[in-house]
Amino acid sequence: MLGWLVDRDIKPHIPVLDKSGRTEGTWSRADFEWDPENSQYICPEGEPLKQFRRNYSDPNRKPTGKGVARYQALKHTCQACPSKALCCPKADARKITREEHEDARQVARDIAKTRQYKVSMRLRKKVEMQFAHLKRILGLGRLRLRGPNGPNDEFLLAATAQNLRKLAKIFPAPQQTCKA
Repeated sequence: MLGWLVDRDIKPHIPVLDKSGRTEGTWSRADFEWDPENSQYICPEGEPLKQFRRNYSDPNRKPTGKGVARYQALKHTCQACPSKALCCPKADARKITREEHEDARQVARDIAKTRQYKVSMRLRKKVEMQFAHLKRILGLGRLRLRGPNGPNDEFLLAATAQNLRKLAKIFPAPQQTCKA
């Protein structure tokens, strides 16, 4: 979805679920540099992590990742590395996965750091709360009217009731004064 939006020059104000960060103190994917020209990651020690280490003559034998590419360092390189304890203390070699639309995900991460993103999330929350109110308080969790126009009419009535409640809070009824 993010790839489709970015390809059409639409700024995605969508939170990205990112589980590449590590909590045990070892290097995360952000510590590795992406080299788009050679399609590989470069570790902080300068060693490449490649997806394929040989050329496949038959394209059908090539590994398929189904939207995810896996990059791996050489085992003997990682074993001799002085930073192995910070990189991959429990594995023989470091492996990193990369989503098919990782560039679009990075665009969304960069947008998430802007002030406009915070404003749009606040407005989004307001809209989501309106729908939650329609569903839980006004009973639109299940529509009751049937036919081609029934759901439209029912939603329109509920939205009208919701807007009237808002107006009543903005413009309270005038208080009548008692003449004594």
